[in-house]
Amino acid sequence: MTEQHVAEAFVELADTLVDDFDLMDFLHLLTDRCVRLLDVSAAGLLLTDQRDALRLVAASSEETRLLELLQLQNDQGPCVECFRTGRPVVVTDMSAAAVRWPRFVAAARATGFVAMHALPMRLRHDVIGALSLFGTEPKRFGAETVQLGQALADIATIGLLQARAIRQRDGLAEQLQTALNTRVLIEQAKGVIAERRRLDMDQAFTLLRTTARNSNRLLTDLARAVVDGSETV
Repeated sequence: MTEQHVAEAFVELADTLVDDFDLMDFLHLLTDRCVRLLDVSAAGLLLTDQRDALRLVAASSEETRLLELLQLQNDQGPCVECFRTGRPVVVTDMSAAAVRWPRFVAAARATGFVAMHALPMRLRHDVIGALSLFGTEPKRFGAETVQLGQALADIATIGLLQARAIRQRDGLAEQLQTALNTRVLIEQAKGVIAERRRLDMDQAFTLLRTTARNSNRLLTDLARAVVDGSETV
């Protein structure tokens, strides 16, 4: 990782935040850049819906996606706690947290993740989600990794809340709800592509996303076309 790579990532994230930006692509871009720039193996992102309940919106891998869903289903895990407290949650060794989050820890260790850092997506007192950073070695992430990870989470949070005062909160919630609803459609498209092209789910999503970006289309629109059979990738 170089200062140039970091600068390019922040510029890329900022450039994406225009009036008609593709929210789902932006959120996946955030998790991708976390893995690329930080000393972590995977990343996931949970955001609140219109009822202030956490929902999964992006993950850098299929394994990470399943772990994030497990946290939500069992209402336990670092991200859930991070969101509720608005503070970072550090897990240097999953085995030491087995009593605290038994189901999540068991699944994480089975997947190969043994360390995790959950960072709040917050602006002042407004917490809208949590960013997960996963590691495959039992250790505390370095200060540089945590600081840069929080900076990426902060710029994403500011972007999602920009130009929206408190009175416009419902507008943000509606946009996030739309993103949450389209996640199901994207998962269906991934399954269709994986079956047709004999790819795993991560490869299928990469192909879907790359095709959408190369053709200057919204990820959701292409996913819908793949699901209804009107288009292939």
